[in-house]
Amino acid sequence: MPFPGGFSRVAGKALNRIKPMTKRLLSPNRADEPHYSDLENVIQEQLEYFGIQKGTEVFDQIIPLLRNIYKAEDHIDHIWSFATDYLLYAKHKDKIALFNANKFICFQLAKLLDNLQNPLRKEFRELRANDSTQYAKGPYSMIDNIPAIFSSQPVIVKTATYIYSCIDWIRDSFQGKEFLQSIYSRLLNPTSISLANYIVELECGYEADRYMALNFNSGMSAIDATLSHLLGYRDILILNKNIYGGSHQLIYDWFGKNSNLDIAIEAFSGVEEPDFKACFRATRKKYADRLKAGKNIYVFIESPCNPHGYVLDVPGICRTSHQNQVTVILDSTVATPFLIKPLKHPAEIERPDFLIHSYTKDLQGHGTTTGGCVIGKNERIFIPKGEKVQIKDFPGKDLKEIGWENTMFWNVYYIKGAFLDSEKAFDVIEGIKTLEHRMLAKCINTVVLHDYFKSNKLINVKSSLCQKDLLAKITYLALPAPLMTLDIPVKDIQRFKSFVDSLSPMFGGMVSLGQTDTIISCPALTTHSELSQEFLKEADITPTTLRIAVGMEDVLDLIFHFKNSAELFIDPEINNFSKGFMSDEEVVNLRKETYLNIHERHIASKKSPFSQ
Repeated sequence: MPFPGGFSRVAGKALNRIKPMTKRLLSPNRADEPHYSDLENVIQEQLEYFGIQKGTEVFDQIIPLLRNIYKAEDHIDHIWSFATDYLLYAKHKDKIALFNANKFICFQLAKLLDNLQNPLRKEFRELRANDSTQYAKGPYSMIDNIPAIFSSQPVIVKTATYIYSCIDWIRDSFQGKEFLQSIYSRLLNPTSISLANYIVELECGYEADRYMALNFNSGMSAIDATLSHLLGYRDILILNKNIYGGSHQLIYDWFGKNSNLDIAIEAFSGVEEPDFKACFRATRKKYADRLKAGKNIYVFIESPCNPHGYVLDVPGICRTSHQNQVTVILDSTVATPFLIKPLKHPAEIERPDFLIHSYTKDLQGHGTTTGGCVIGKNERIFIPKGEKVQIKDFPGKDLKEIGWENTMFWNVYYIKGAFLDSEKAFDVIEGIKTLEHRMLAKCINTVVLHDYFKSNKLINVKSSLCQKDLLAKITYLALPAPLMTLDIPVKDIQRFKSFVDSLSPMFGGMVSLGQTDTIISCPALTTHSELSQEFLKEADITPTTLRIAVGMEDVLDLIFHFKNSAELFIDPEINNFSKGFMSDEEVVNLRKETYLNIHERHIASKKSPFSQ
């Protein structure tokens, strides 16, 4: 089984370092000092390991099959090496041929394995004792499971643990050196691995082999795990002021607590690289004593930001951080790989070191499950137990050695247990399949809603659409994050509450963004209620700030409902407030023009396979 995040090639290389010869990869005896080195003796050793002696009838029947299996492993290794180089220059038609030839070989190997289940089934039946044992044991899971390999969708693997083949293989699994042999679904589950590979491919493209993902049961558990992995006692964390309330509470109230890690926390205003630079310089000066004592600075940023949807200059912040040998963690939940792919930035110095998603939001997209992930370079996420590798910790810097115990898998993931179960992983995979269509519809609606709300001079709209230059630099087609806030100058709080509640059912009264329907909430009372009054003021959030997480509905239905609710509850206090918007005809034309313009640009942005 490949390890998450396209890691199978690196894992294979790691395994090659621990095996004296290729043939021992398939042997049940993976001793550091092999008893034999030639094929015939390795095969004999395998059969004797299971109590089958040379010269017996069983030995003579099995040995021809084992010869072919061991030789086939050498051939498969050769095909792997060949394909790695061949695909760099092969024509597309030749790539098609190679893929389908190898795919059919997979079916052939599975057919052989399926045929081998027939004698295995008979042998299993002969070992049964009585009905009581049969009830307790149930079906032997290896039998009849082979066709599941070819399910058209990832199989939902509902198991806590796995059958292991032999002592040496399971030993290697516990050391992170055998990836076919799963141990425990708290660590790895085939469905979750499928999702991890999927998100890495989407975020990293052709560089997916360099990265891997770890899945968690929520976005917050992914954030907690990443910070727990990196931060040490009395380290320093720089973050942007507009972040999700749950992240704020975790950082300030747990990591910053004196009796916990006593982290020093500094937050910067603004969204540009100079804003961050000024904060970074001030932070180094303020905490010079901690830095002199060997403590480290880390950066945690959220872009687009919650609740206003502002976009940060992530490449610039990463560049400044890495020039100063500082690790960057980016929560890219609101962006999704549709809007921004930070790990595909051409300049490696401008990429974050760890990328976090909450699957719960737009990636899954339907509000039916929770989950999260962390993506990082292979060597930062996983190294087989007992091993060390040389890495460039920061672009342009000298090589340094990192040991297995300092990777995220062993340091926190292996022991914390906040894994993503198979059913949730499957839900996320199914949701991601429609991500592009959902995000495109949401971005279109966001543009229309933004312009409509801005047409009323009494509404203060905060949105990434206020950052035209930065959007052009950062996001796909300069599209906005489907998130914004409104400030309406209503003084009567009871009237304001009635207005917000009247927006239902067209606007969903929920708090988790990223669903298909448009959601409205008051951050100061809900998602950011953990913030003190001082922090709320710094984040530009008032008791009457409205957060709108834009959905996929017909935007005219949303506007019509909003305008009528405003007439019902706001007009009595602010005369003719509902008449301050653009005309009905103008908003209909706005929707049409926005829809056509964005779709035309979306189609034009797609590379034609015929021109490659």
